[in-house]
Amino acid sequence: MTWPQAQPPAGPSQCVKSEGEALFNTAQAGLADVDKSNGAHVPFQEPFGIGAKILCVASFEKAGRPAEVVDVRLPDTDTDEEALYYVHYQDCDKRLDEWIPASKVVMSLDGPSMGAEARPMNACATASDFNVAAMASDQKMTRHKKRRHDDIHHVGQALEELAPIDQHLELQHQAKTKVKNIDVVELGVHEINTWYYSPYPEPYGSQPQLYVCEFDMKYFKREANLDRHLCNVTRRSPPGKKIYQSPNKGPEETVPGSAFDTPVAVFEVDGREDKVYCQNLCLFSKLFLDHKTLYYDVEPFLFYVFCEVDQDGCHPLGYFSKEKNSTEGYNLACILTLPPYQRKGYGKFLISFSYELSKKEGKIGTPERPLSDLGHVSYRSYWTRVVLQALELQRGNLSVKEISELTAIRPDDIVKTLESLNLIKYWKGDHIISVTPRIIEEHLRTACGRPPMEVDASRIKWEPWQPPPPAKRATT
Repeated sequence: MTWPQAQPPAGPSQCVKSEGEALFNTAQAGLADVDKSNGAHVPFQEPFGIGAKILCVASFEKAGRPAEVVDVRLPDTDTDEEALYYVHYQDCDKRLDEWIPASKVVMSLDGPSMGAEARPMNACATASDFNVAAMASDQKMTRHKKRRHDDIHHVGQALEELAPIDQHLELQHQAKTKVKNIDVVELGVHEINTWYYSPYPEPYGSQPQLYVCEFDMKYFKREANLDRHLCNVTRRSPPGKKIYQSPNKGPEETVPGSAFDTPVAVFEVDGREDKVYCQNLCLFSKLFLDHKTLYYDVEPFLFYVFCEVDQDGCHPLGYFSKEKNSTEGYNLACILTLPPYQRKGYGKFLISFSYELSKKEGKIGTPERPLSDLGHVSYRSYWTRVVLQALELQRGNLSVKEISELTAIRPDDIVKTLESLNLIKYWKGDHIISVTPRIIEEHLRTACGRPPMEVDASRIKWEPWQPPPPAKRATT
């Protein structure tokens, strides 16, 4: 099955959408006047260049949406094929970037970049009207509202808001990964629309679709090659050691359609011992993580692969990685729940699992930054639930340090979580938690949603990683 694309964020961007719909309707009326004989959509005659601002029909909605042209594919002059534009939609994440044919372009938003005969701006609104309206909608937001909107809808920092060195690195990253190279990947029973560029080696990196074995993460150009490979696969699970297995539950204990109705397992895979598997896993995950940079140097990392278990084997649902020896105290380097399994509670399970490992190590942990947009949302939800539950057990009589010792969450993360809930004050150089049992109960009811998929810490069979002993010198 094909997993549907994520939807664009709501909020103030809806103002942009409504303006886009108005321009779209106007432009459609203009196009109808151009060719009333058969009602066909008349594409523009002049191609757009990279960086052009256009209004076009996105695949995830029928109304017009403003976009910027990122790349162009022009057809041969002796064919009737249309030009193709790779576009980035305004106020949307890069995962929604896509190739569109010229017939999906409704109008230019840059002024006279096309021939006047083909330009359908003959009724009411103009591109300058659109830009003024969009700017006005932004000006209505105070800095606090904008910060809260960006936090809720996981909008990243603008380029100009970054430090100079980060701006340079971000520009390099954007230039290298601006165009998605693989459109679809097949893993197990799922065909998944990819989100981002991944540096698969050629000729695999230029294929529109790849076929990946879910047991060893090897990739193929053709489905027939994958089928032949699967006939020879003997290990139908990730390599490494199984460190967690959930109990099998009877029908009366399961919740149909939820994250509770099938047994799951977690495997620890050492990047040094199973290097190829971990490299393939990183290449695959880059298709769904924008700023992941670890592809080949996997030896300093441990990978924890989360699987669903049935009679056919262990099927990966997601994973997280962590450094074997993090000097910064990171307990997680990268986390991904595969798109077909998102919104089922698996992401919070992985986060919870990473903190359970921190507790077994006797350490306070925090994830490596920067977090992806979806990772940020998952962590904020997890921290909120765990901190509120700790306060509920002690009826609010806890300090930030005590919460940190109970949960293994870094104090800075606890403070930011409580600040987002307006449950902490800074008084005379110290943070004071200001909360009552009733307020805690209200926040738990509104912020935490359905019960999470709990990690049974007693079922974790794991010991912290220890460096191998130095090799003995040969004596002469």
